[in-house]
Amino acid sequence: MINTLRFFLFIFVIHLTSMGHSQTMYEPSPENLKNREWFQDARFGLFIHWGVYSILGDGEWVMNQQKIPVKTYEKLPSFFNPTGYEPKAWVQMAKDAGMKYIVITSKHHDGFAMWDSKVSDYNIVKQTPYGKDVLKMLAEECRKEGMKLFFYHSQLDWHHPDYFPQGKTGGDWSGRPEQGDFNKYLDYMDAQLTELLTNYGDVAGIWFDGMWDKKDADWRLEKTYSLIHSLQPGTMVGSNHHQAPISGEDFQMFEKDLPGHNTAGFSAGSKVGELPIETCETINHSWGFNLKDDKNKTPKQLIQYLVKAAGYNANFLLNVGPMPNGKIQPDHVTLLKQVGDWLKANGETIYETQGGPITAHEWGVTTQKGNKVYVHILNWSEESLELPALKKKIKSAKFFADKSPVKFLKNKDGVTIRIPKDKLDDIDTIVELELK
Repeated sequence: MINTLRFFLFIFVIHLTSMGHSQTMYEPSPENLKNREWFQDARFGLFIHWGVYSILGDGEWVMNQQKIPVKTYEKLPSFFNPTGYEPKAWVQMAKDAGMKYIVITSKHHDGFAMWDSKVSDYNIVKQTPYGKDVLKMLAEECRKEGMKLFFYHSQLDWHHPDYFPQGKTGGDWSGRPEQGDFNKYLDYMDAQLTELLTNYGDVAGIWFDGMWDKKDADWRLEKTYSLIHSLQPGTMVGSNHHQAPISGEDFQMFEKDLPGHNTAGFSAGSKVGELPIETCETINHSWGFNLKDDKNKTPKQLIQYLVKAAGYNANFLLNVGPMPNGKIQPDHVTLLKQVGDWLKANGETIYETQGGPITAHEWGVTTQKGNKVYVHILNWSEESLELPALKKKIKSAKFFADKSPVKFLKNKDGVTIRIPKDKLDDIDTIVELELK
């Protein structure tokens, strides 16, 4: 009798356990899966870091780096009056650059909301002389132009009193009381996310950042992620938490690094998973507007980063930090246009491709679309290049730029392609291989 009771108790426990797992198992909706496919093909997006911190011209971390107390920092919104803000110009700039989506900071670590939040008066409509909802204006323009819109949202908050205890950032300089209820803060965050996912039309994704500040805290991710997917089933969730993807997330991101690399120190242990991938980088050295940062990347550097990202089967999210008046720096607009001009000629080898069959080498990467493999030669000066063996035979080879034939020779180790000196391109020599 005792053994029988133990058996049924065991079965009951197993049943409860399986029920618990089924409740926490994330099943993406058909709309979400469709958006993942679109995201996989998009390849290029615009990142925008913009907030009241832009006034100080010292990046988006200025509150923490200069140790500005909350009460002092709260004076900044009264100076924020971006009369030069033209969302139509922003969206057109992104389109001219060949970008397919925009990610904008709805709230950064300083806790200031860039929309008309009813949850808190600490927002652009109620606290600035500008008094307009810049996110709604951008969302409407994106909708007109068919540009997908993501909202960056900081989980870390240096301003909210219930973000307690403080994490790795923040400190005694903030002047906040040494008390608070973290669950109340998470309720506040979920309420603001509800606003963004209810009042701004279709939201392609929520781009989280800041969980690394208190990585061992209970962030109630299942509750928050479920809320997002219930409000808009197609909305993709990603988090810049610098670790492997978590259940409920729909894409994986790498900060200032190609997937699988860790040169910037943000991706230790972040193995490339099965979700769509994105890598983000700055156009100069700063995310938010930095008056002293004139270290712009060259068109060659930006284009080659885009190409490498595609070779790693990843999107490239390129950041600009608008000035406090709402304008994008003219030199950044020019750089984006140069990338866009290159994509007009060569976008076929980037958009809607997958990482190619030949892994990344010092000379470059490959992308693939159907039976065509595009060999992107980024760093090579010799007249012949040895490629590893491909699973399928090569039917033809030609230079993508002028469609002239490329001589190739199969050998025991793979394939040798001939590249005359006059065919080498300083940015990217593209050879198109058509496979049988």
